[in-house]
Amino acid sequence: MDQDSARTASESLELVFQMSNILDTGLDRHTLSVLIALCDLGLNPEALAAVVKEFRRNPPVTSSTSVN
Repeated sequence: MDQDSARTASESLELVFQMSNILDTGLDRHTLSVLIALCDLGLNPEALAAVVKEFRRNPPVTSSTSVN
């Protein structure tokens, strides 16, 4: 990626992050970056939104999560 493309991508991510904050989504820059990349690969944005909502309702259990 050349310097102009990198700068444009960074500015676009910053704009998306600002919009995300205005909408109070609670998504961080990294998560937004991953979601944007998945959309760029052709995944359905509505399906991704549904997955994010589901993870917020029922966070996945990971091996680092302690069960007592």
